Amino acid sequence: MKKENIIQLVIIAAVALIAYIPTIGWMYDRWTAAESYYSHGVLIPIISAFLVWLKRKELAAIDIVPVYSWGWGLFAAGILIHLISAFWQVYFSSGIALILIIMGLVLLALGSTYLKRLLFPILFLIFMIPLPMVAIANISFRLKLFASQISVFFVNAMGIRAVREGSIIKTAHSYLVVEDPCSGIRSLIALIALGCLMAYLSKLSRPRKIILFLSSMPIAVFSNVIRIIALTLVSEMYGSEIATGTFHDVMGVLVFVIAFICLTAVSKLLHQ
Repeated sequence: MKKENIIQLVIIAAVALIAYIPTIGWMYDRWTAAESYYSHGVLIPIISAFLVWLKRKELAAIDIVPVYSWGWGLFAAGILIHLISAFWQVYFSSGIALILIIMGLVLLALGSTYLKRLLFPILFLIFMIPLPMVAIANISFRLKLFASQISVFFVNAMGIRAVREGSIIKTAHSYLVVEDPCSGIRSLIALIALGCLMAYLSKLSRPRKIILFLSSMPIAVFSNVIRIIALTLVSEMYGSEIATGTFHDVMGVLVFVIAFICLTAVSKLLHQ
């Protein structure tokens, strides 16, 4: 590639980055907000960059053959979606358009072979883009009702009488309100990203990679059910104040620990 073309692409990429400042600011606000469902989002670009670094030797051996037709097409499509999204302040679609822009720039600067090698690190960036709050609220509502119902079943199976009224679990001497943070959506989103990463890095066959990735979803729900069961039992035995205090925060961390152990176990089983 000529020096003049490189300079042009650098300028275009810089202009695109400046145009994305509002969207990047929106993502950062969602990542760092109190009770954020996307606190993992700040790690995603770092992980993607690390995945690219792992491929550095493989990439160095590939010839640079720019593809201008598809490159400009993807770049133009991404910019158009971004401009429309920015006008209506729909930052989610703007974030998705960023993926198209990056893919277009890779084609313009490096070529299709590079894009094939970098496709996963680029697409992995999707996990940093927060879902619209309407979608979050809908998924969270359904998850907390589902998790509450399953938790009530297991609590009753343990010999402790419990009933569910909406998202409230009532026992003989106490009750537990399953709020949105306890719905499991935070762990679901983060664990889907983790499952995707583990599947990609594993040496499994493609069908088994898909199984490992898909297992992250029920594992996330299962881990959250364990959390709700534990909170319900502690609330019944020691009172709701204990259940909603430090123990609640500890169980929030244990959800990820349990889920990671389960994902690791599934991975080992699939490697056999």
